[in-house]
Amino acid sequence: MKNIFQLVWLVPLLPFAGFLLNGLFRKKLSKSLSGLIGCATILGAFAISVALFMEVKSSGGQVVHLFDFIAVKGFKIPFDFQVDALSSLFLLIITGVGFLIHVYSTSYMHEETSDHFARYFAYLNLFVFSMLLLVLGANFVILFIGWEGVGLCSYLLIGYWFKNTDYTNAAKKAFIMNRIGDLGFLLAVFWMINQFGTVTFSEVFAKVGGTPVMIITGMTLLLFVGATGKSAQIPLYTWLPDAMAGPTPVSALIHAATMVTAGVYMIARSHVMFSAAPITMNVIAIIGLATALLAGTIALYQNDIKKVLAYSTVSQLGFMFLAIGVGAYTTAVFHVMTHAFFKALLFLGAGSVIHAMGGEQDITKMGGLSKKIPVTYWTFLIGVLAISGFPFTSGFVSKDEILLAAFEHSKLLFWGGVAGAILTAFYMFRLLNLTFFGKFRNTEEKAHHVHESSASMTIPLAVLALLSLVGGLIQLPHIFGGHPYLNEFLAPAVKIPGGEAEGAATTEYMLLGGTVIGLAIIYFITRKLYAVDAFSGVYEGFRKVLANKWYVDEIYEAIIVKPIRWIGKKVVLFTENEVIDWIVNGVGKGVQLASRQLRLVQSGQVGSYVLLMVISILVFFAVQFLFKK
Repeated sequence: MKNIFQLVWLVPLLPFAGFLLNGLFRKKLSKSLSGLIGCATILGAFAISVALFMEVKSSGGQVVHLFDFIAVKGFKIPFDFQVDALSSLFLLIITGVGFLIHVYSTSYMHEETSDHFARYFAYLNLFVFSMLLLVLGANFVILFIGWEGVGLCSYLLIGYWFKNTDYTNAAKKAFIMNRIGDLGFLLAVFWMINQFGTVTFSEVFAKVGGTPVMIITGMTLLLFVGATGKSAQIPLYTWLPDAMAGPTPVSALIHAATMVTAGVYMIARSHVMFSAAPITMNVIAIIGLATALLAGTIALYQNDIKKVLAYSTVSQLGFMFLAIGVGAYTTAVFHVMTHAFFKALLFLGAGSVIHAMGGEQDITKMGGLSKKIPVTYWTFLIGVLAISGFPFTSGFVSKDEILLAAFEHSKLLFWGGVAGAILTAFYMFRLLNLTFFGKFRNTEEKAHHVHESSASMTIPLAVLALLSLVGGLIQLPHIFGGHPYLNEFLAPAVKIPGGEAEGAATTEYMLLGGTVIGLAIIYFITRKLYAVDAFSGVYEGFRKVLANKWYVDEIYEAIIVKPIRWIGKKVVLFTENEVIDWIVNGVGKGVQLASRQLRLVQSGQVGSYVLLMVISILVFFAVQFLFKK
């Protein structure tokens, strides 16, 4: 049998083929055929990813050389794919969750015309292709190509309904803020080329030990700037909530399994460099925790169902970076995996709610939906329990590991993480109660419209709900009868000196007990406050500050956007009136002046012509004499 690793190129190629087919022939394809192409290519990539995962598990990883991407004197960048434990796990997450989102989309987007339906799946396939390229690349340049690809696709998908100006503005905001982070990433890559003469992971990491700490710190800080843009950390997080402008399945794909986890993957892949830069690690931990807390407070008072989930994503990404900052790389990757399950479930569940409500996204105008759309309700409830850390769900196990790692590193970081977990439970149960309990707070016409979604939407919800329930079992702590299978699997790719220690049993039991008691209290508080017959969603005082997102967008607008626009207008006016006009007019005037003076030479007098000829001959001889060798 042919070495399965040699087929790795098919994993990104299949989604790319789907992109080409749907993109080039979108005007000729029916909706069913476009959906079939989009889904089948991702399913094929998933099947090969499973085979690669099993091969890695049994025999280890391998770097597959495809061709030389750049080859100049003394420097080469190969187009290589690195298939190991880390990349194979991400392949499963991207293609597996991505396939469910594609299937869900076939029903959710059914009202689009055939042309736009095919365009949507072309963008979706290109997005998956870019993310697969990102995680498979065996060097920073190939990773960066995929990195830029998902940035482009996010712009296309967020602004999918391009006739809406607000949506296109949200797409531009995401694109520009990601470019800010990408500049940091690119500078780090150039620095590596100058310092190491290579960008291949294995070669760069081998040279880290002999490089001054300050140089590694500078490189890793620049890489982290890139991660803050892609993974929505302070200060480059404000694009992610606005990304809700795209269709709901797009939100699920961006927020759950692909783009926003790119920063976590990149740092986990580069853990050798980051572990050698303690200053960078401290910065990551502090920014991660601050992001988790900031986004959590904002989510408390949002009334758009997708905005609540968007800020929830920012907060959960903060937890991942907190884990990275304390050196728990595999724990961060574990939370990426569990987050892919329950966040995709929550976004697709929100899409089912919006679909049932005829496009309504304001939770103050919902309520009482638990009996009207029971499948959506029960699956959404499982997602809420998982993200809130209900005991033994996937979210509980991964968040438990993060808090234990923080506890061993710093008690302050630990209690900050606990505060973030409490905020998560509070805003998620608030969302659950306002959406599914109390009296229906909308018109009678809307009430008659509410209906359960089709099987192509509810089946992906059921699969994700199951994964959200049992996904954490692969890393269940010893005291609960589990075993760290994921840590053992990732160990060859994410090597950490001494391994990641498990917390003491007393700390585990304390977290378990605190979780049970805390969730019970939060449930009853939110049930009393938000399972109501009427809810205005209007806030005053400090709650208004949180509802307005701490006015961060307004601050950015005042201190960055408006000054830059003002400077830009002044520069344009200056260059147009003072520089460009002066140059253009000066050329014209110069030509006119020269022609007037030159015209005088043509006097029509033979004597003048003879004099000029003699003078020219004298000048010629003088030049020859002066410059004679």
